[in-house]
Amino acid sequence: MNGERRLIVSALIGALWIAGATGSALAGDLHGVVHDAKGAPIAGAIISLADDTRGVTENVYSDADGHFHLVTALAGDLSVRVRKFYYDDLRAKVHLTTDASIEEDFALVRTSADTDISDNLPAAYHFGQIAFEPGTHFSKDQFQRDCLTCHQLGNAFTRWNKTAAEWDTIIQRMHAFMGNFDADLREHRAALLAKAFDGTPVAVRPVFPFDPLIARAKLVEYRLDDALIPHDAEVGPKDDLIYTVDQQAEFMAITNLKSGVTEYYPAPHEGMNPGGKFARQGLPSLLDVYRGPHSLAIGPDERWYTTDSIATQIGVFNSRTRQWEKSYDIPGATLYPHTIRVDAKGIVWFTIIATDQVGRLDPKTGEVKVIALPSGLSKSISPQDAPYGIDVDPTDGTVWYAKLYADRIGRIDPVTLKVSEWDSPVKGPRRMRFDRAGDLWVTGYSKGQIARITPNANGFASKVIDMPEFAPGYPPAPYALGVNPETQEIWVNDAMTDHLYRYIPEQNRWVAYPMPLRGTYTRDVTFTREGKVCTANNPIPIAALEGGVAELICLDPDGAMPGTPRAEVYH
Repeated sequence: MNGERRLIVSALIGALWIAGATGSALAGDLHGVVHDAKGAPIAGAIISLADDTRGVTENVYSDADGHFHLVTALAGDLSVRVRKFYYDDLRAKVHLTTDASIEEDFALVRTSADTDISDNLPAAYHFGQIAFEPGTHFSKDQFQRDCLTCHQLGNAFTRWNKTAAEWDTIIQRMHAFMGNFDADLREHRAALLAKAFDGTPVAVRPVFPFDPLIARAKLVEYRLDDALIPHDAEVGPKDDLIYTVDQQAEFMAITNLKSGVTEYYPAPHEGMNPGGKFARQGLPSLLDVYRGPHSLAIGPDERWYTTDSIATQIGVFNSRTRQWEKSYDIPGATLYPHTIRVDAKGIVWFTIIATDQVGRLDPKTGEVKVIALPSGLSKSISPQDAPYGIDVDPTDGTVWYAKLYADRIGRIDPVTLKVSEWDSPVKGPRRMRFDRAGDLWVTGYSKGQIARITPNANGFASKVIDMPEFAPGYPPAPYALGVNPETQEIWVNDAMTDHLYRYIPEQNRWVAYPMPLRGTYTRDVTFTREGKVCTANNPIPIAALEGGVAELICLDPDGAMPGTPRAEVYH
């Protein structure tokens, strides 16, 4: 099929898509072909259409023939960017009305300079230039767990050319947060980083594969102008709004995906001092804030419960009244509540990362219990085991958790509160989610893996699944995952490769979706009733994200082809 013929077919299909999606012609569309300078089609290019005033950007991907089609309600003067690894960005302006159909032919030019290629590669390929020392604290998996836990290392913001002494100052601060004051370890890491990030372009050339499924997807970015660290985002089960807690700006953000509007509800200080419980104990705080809401989960009472990491309390936000209510103190020697989940009975469970505990809150009685976990097992530079992810088995109500630094998986009996622990099948287990059959899925942050854990009378059986590597020896850093409640597919975020990953268990198939912005660092994964996959994009500091503004992103796996039966995904 020649180019002219392809464009005609694309336009006809586009008209059908518009009608199917809207029931009328009240939607504009941008369609066409992306190709190189010789006219060869480019598959997997990201075509972005942005309303810069509203702060909403819609993205689709070109198919194997270079075709793309974006049906949109955006209108007016809009910005277009076309992006593909190893090609220069193409930028344009379009004026689109709600009933217009615009056809564009985008020709991309290959990036020629090694410096430009290097600068445009994700952080993983710069981080991988460190002269790692296997079997030590300077190995790649230890570096990945210790130094990438909160932020990227190797992006444009962090790979500045610095001396070893300058790196030493930075690492001293980072290690102090982890409770490590080993000067020799710090100095050696500083020397390795100074040598790795010396301004020399990286020579590695990862190959980013194209999967036909990505051409079906539509990804929408919602700019969060007031956000600083919009940490975890969750879908409201009754209103399908996205609720996001911001750890540094200290508010609940509520985003309406249909209008693109986000409203912000600041958390009250409730008499808390700056630095929270850390300051009260004379300890350095990660953030100079009062509460620091980090993670959230909704109860059957329609209240969101938040882990206020700096205050060491459980916050309460009423989704019906949109008001913050009185927080719950976490008693005893406790610091930094982290991930939170609610079981079928409305009991709130959460990890307490800095003091190796799990907490239990009964909202009906207000009672908060703290469960001590086996400690002193850390394999990291930190003395803490770092209980991190947590979830509840839907089949029997048992509570499971992961220890990031100890490479352990644990289970708590919800009645007796008895704790059992085992070695983790993956190194650096981080966040976890159950599927409806009672299998537990957990990310292995250190080596770019996920594990499927099947509980049994003796603990569990497990299967480890390697994530795709676009260059050998450069694995992703999977922070969190989610299980689509309808399809049971596993969606895995990543902190280092500027991709979002989809795993289809029945086919043992990975699909990697390139993200629109360089420096992408996404968090927990959540799902709308329509099947959209949503997560906050918030590297620390936010200046590390291209454009310097935090955002919420939602990917619809079939959003570029509305009205198409989902079953066709597997054909």
